[in-house]
Amino acid sequence: MTLTLYMHPLASFCQKALMALYETETRFEPRLVDLGDPAERAEFNALWPIGKMPVLRDQARGQIVPESTVIIEYLARFYPGRTRFIPEDPDLAWQTRLADRFYDLYVHEPMQKIVTDKLRPEGRGDPHGVEAARATLRTSYDMLEKALGNRFWAMGDAFTMADCAAAPALFYANEVQPFNESHPGLFGYFGRLLDRPSFARVVAEARPYFGLFPG
Repeated sequence: MTLTLYMHPLASFCQKALMALYETETRFEPRLVDLGDPAERAEFNALWPIGKMPVLRDQARGQIVPESTVIIEYLARFYPGRTRFIPEDPDLAWQTRLADRFYDLYVHEPMQKIVTDKLRPEGRGDPHGVEAARATLRTSYDMLEKALGNRFWAMGDAFTMADCAAAPALFYANEVQPFNESHPGLFGYFGRLLDRPSFARVVAEARPYFGLFPG
């Protein structure tokens, strides 16, 4: 098979890339990587020494494509499907990329800070860093509540890359810093993401691993 995605179903950034593949209905081979296994980690690091998932390998084009956002842009360019991840309108295109970065940097990353802190040995936590992450999430929730307004999806009527970024970020963020009662517009949008077939499939595939999540 031409495309191989190195990933883990529980990993949020991997879920973002998986959504895009399911949206485009692109055939690919999922390669589950257990970074806790020294042999698998060494094999994966030989492919991408940074050692972070997801990574897409395109054998037909001889390309190694890391980073979930870049993977989605790559799919949009070389393996387009029914979902147009980046709108044609130039203004809407840069705004979509900004929304993608917003979810990654100001929802996804602070969420991961909180989760990672739960995995630290006792006495090695970072309470100040965790509170800063929670403050960032609260600010982000307020901004998203206002930005979404009456929009059905992140950018309006069309599902885009921004929604691929939003779904896993909000899924885990709501576990560590709930917004279901405080931000009804954002929670309504999250409900629509949960109903999206591509994300519903991602959640179903991750469910067997939920016991590993420390949230």
